[in-house]
Amino acid sequence: MGQRPLRSTAGGNLPSELGRFVGRGGELAELGRLLESSRLVTVTGVGGVGKSRLALAAARAAAGGSQERYCDGVWLAELATVRDPALLELALAEALELTDHTTRPLRTVLAEHLAGRRLLLVLDGFEHLVDECAVLVRDLLRRCPGLRVLAAGRRPLALDGELAFPLAPPAAEEALALLVARASAADPAFAVTPENRPALVDLCARLDGIPLALELAAGRLRTLSPAQVLARLEDRFALLTGGARGGLARHRALRTAIGWSHELCTPAERLLWARLSVFAGQFDLDAVEYVCAGPDLPVEELLDLVGELQAQSLLVREETPAGVRFRMLETVRVYGAGWLESLGDAGRLRRRHRDWYVGLATWCELDWFSPRQQEVAALVEAELANIRLALECCLDEPDEAHLGQYLAGTLWFYWAGCGRLTEGRHWLDRALEPVDQAVEYEGSRLKALWVLGYVAALQGDATAAMSALYECRDGAARSGNPVAAAYAVHRMGCLALVSDDMARARELLGAALEQYRSAGELNSNVLMCQVELGMALAFLGDLPGALALCGEVREICEERGERWTKAYALYVLAYAALEAGRTREARQLLTECVAINHVFHDLVGLVLALELLALVTVAEGDAAEAAVLQGAAEPMWGGVGLQLFGSGYFNAPRLMCREQAGELLGAERYAAYEAEGRELSREALVGRALSGPQERAGGVPRQAGRAGGGARGSRVTTGAAERPQP
Repeated sequence: MGQRPLRSTAGGNLPSELGRFVGRGGELAELGRLLESSRLVTVTGVGGVGKSRLALAAARAAAGGSQERYCDGVWLAELATVRDPALLELALAEALELTDHTTRPLRTVLAEHLAGRRLLLVLDGFEHLVDECAVLVRDLLRRCPGLRVLAAGRRPLALDGELAFPLAPPAAEEALALLVARASAADPAFAVTPENRPALVDLCARLDGIPLALELAAGRLRTLSPAQVLARLEDRFALLTGGARGGLARHRALRTAIGWSHELCTPAERLLWARLSVFAGQFDLDAVEYVCAGPDLPVEELLDLVGELQAQSLLVREETPAGVRFRMLETVRVYGAGWLESLGDAGRLRRRHRDWYVGLATWCELDWFSPRQQEVAALVEAELANIRLALECCLDEPDEAHLGQYLAGTLWFYWAGCGRLTEGRHWLDRALEPVDQAVEYEGSRLKALWVLGYVAALQGDATAAMSALYECRDGAARSGNPVAAAYAVHRMGCLALVSDDMARARELLGAALEQYRSAGELNSNVLMCQVELGMALAFLGDLPGALALCGEVREICEERGERWTKAYALYVLAYAALEAGRTREARQLLTECVAINHVFHDLVGLVLALELLALVTVAEGDAAEAAVLQGAAEPMWGGVGLQLFGSGYFNAPRLMCREQAGELLGAERYAAYEAEGRELSREALVGRALSGPQERAGGVPRQAGRAGGGARGSRVTTGAAERPQP
């Protein structure tokens, strides 16, 4: 179980400005006026002219302006690394921090999410997906009246109502100011003097004022004088200024600038530049050393070479939750990719890249069952663009389909535990498309099958889940693979659990647990099987059995440092404590559960824990606060899926809280407090849930009458004959 939460839409996700935004005051003002008059504005221009920076500056201005127009935030979707058109909608959902467990089309989910909101969506780097992007934007604008779109790309989307804003290079004085600002940032001792000013002005003119070209030139001013830079540009690269006949001078100037930077690199720096072009998005030094090293690029030299490329503005260094990483600007990457193709080494480097990320996924799966779970989640998140590229590399070659199956299956912990069910389903479906495959790779296919069954079960797609799990079970029996058989039976039990068939869930999960133990398997999956068996027992009324199973899981998790599965064990223990009327113990268990679920972006675990916590809050006597928590949790169910949403067992706390708090408050006051909860941001909700009853409202809970002592006010109905129906 597990999913990323839909966080609050307030604020958005705009990155902070790393460097000072220089000039462009007139363009910024005009772009703001266009956004006032049109719901779709597209900034167009040659690569490197500053489209992205201007669009982000306009977006920041919009975010800091009228709160009424963009009351649901300003959101950025960066599309340059999205190579597969099938992932376009997923990229938008990801940018909007929107998660949906169901099998509904993502376009429908996006439209429903945006339909009642007022926000600005910024699309950057869409030109390679222009047709697909145009259709998606058109559909969203038609169905979402409060949506406005600011796009930045080399060409317009060509939609009705679109206002195109062609961005020219900055004027001469602004170009000079930009060059000086960037040169001063690279070398604080740099200064404009009467002697070097003419060369600087000529350099700006020679590069047509294109910001990317100027930034590359600024990197060289650390070691060369302006006159030397200009001389090299004039003398050595006349050939590069020709370009295609009829081509824009600006395109030729950009190629000149990049080609000039390429020529000024040492042979080793050029070779590393070319090899780095196989990466997508961010990458770290370890990946560089594995993928790019060779007899002609010794590994011990790569750190210095990376530093040189960074100093020349060809690489950008970024601090991330996964540590220091590097990124190559897309225009620079494309130039390097062309050189790599000309060297005839592109295929080998792509395979090296694939092998690194297959190995990384393998290590992450093993390390997930450890105290480093949170770091593993952050690492895979940071590497997602490269993992996608590795999956495409595997699946584009029929002879390597088994690697795609292995990689897609190995990432089960990320798909299920970190909120990526929809994307996981995409890759697993692709990996399991019929291909001729050697018998020795049957294990990879079986793994992909049980992971597909797991993902589909959490999406509420019982048909697809059972199909995959039966195929896995039968294949495991034929090939004599007891571990794969155990996983298949386990996930069949998980499907029965979320389908309210508790007797079958108990039977299957118990059998799977025995098979795991016989095979010597112990990891987060095995512990989750034990927790799910504990859930089934608790729902069937066997609280001692549930306590024994989940208490053991809690001990193992604390010993191993495992937190994700521990959160589910805490949920069951809290459920049992509430059944026994021990509300203080239930609250303590649930607050830890909520904190863990929030860290791992686990939507299923979070919504279940919050609703049980709301019922605890009723039992403590604060029906008003319970209604607030319930109101905040309620919208989260929309992304969980029909199976859990329709479960009488899992939803019993929600229904009982609504009934008991509603009786104490009355329908009108309950509705008002519930509406208050729906307005809470995710961070505010979690903070509120983690605060104890004495910490709220100045230490005095909002009393609305006791929900009843002992069993009446705190018990959750568990028997199949007793459970409330949704």
